[in-house]
Amino acid sequence: MKHDNDHSIRCYSTSPFECSYLPKQSATNLVIDPSLALNDILLGALLDQGFRRSGGHIYRPNCTNCQACISTRVAVDKFTPNRSQRRCWRQNQDLSHSSSTTIFAEEQFELYRRYLTARHADSEMNNPTPEEYMGFLTSPGVKTQFHEFRLQDKLLAVSVVDHTSNGLSAVYTFFDPNQAQRSLGTFTILWMIELARRLNLPWVYLGYWIEACDKMRYKTRFTPCQGYIDENWRQI
Repeated sequence: MKHDNDHSIRCYSTSPFECSYLPKQSATNLVIDPSLALNDILLGALLDQGFRRSGGHIYRPNCTNCQACISTRVAVDKFTPNRSQRRCWRQNQDLSHSSSTTIFAEEQFELYRRYLTARHADSEMNNPTPEEYMGFLTSPGVKTQFHEFRLQDKLLAVSVVDHTSNGLSAVYTFFDPNQAQRSLGTFTILWMIELARRLNLPWVYLGYWIEACDKMRYKTRFTPCQGYIDENWRQI
């Protein structure tokens, strides 16, 4: 593939592996050369071509017989929350916000472990070590922020966000599993969209949407939502 400055970027295709989202399916990823030094401009350009970051790896699905995984982004200047989203926003105005850099924090890590145990107990991500946690969420050269949301002194949610030259990318969000009534996943996306608006950034990247997977279907509720389909961004 080519970058904007016409320098070639080497990509690799992984061997097939069991799909994490669709049963009885195998998957293959296209992975950017892991030796490539990342920065916010390069990451933004790769997000614009449907890629996503996981730790130090930049990848996008490259399955031969399946195109179910569609990279999504929200157009910040055109977004209008629906009635349910407006209610969620109002409900969480009692939360305070602060941000931190990519330094390990025990309080955040414990919330992350509680979240995985409650929501993804059967996942290979469950019961991580601190090294696995930081390795999954951070990468050298990338401007990543851990955005905390608290009710008084109690940490309720953390949204890990990459800040790039052309938008914000939602890396991962985890929250108190006992606070389901707050819809904190929805709230943190609304908060990211508002932050991007204040920073004059055009896009919020939400990762991959899979229509047949309940856990991945929520992303198109943030309209207008675009999907990267056949090497172009189209409204979905």
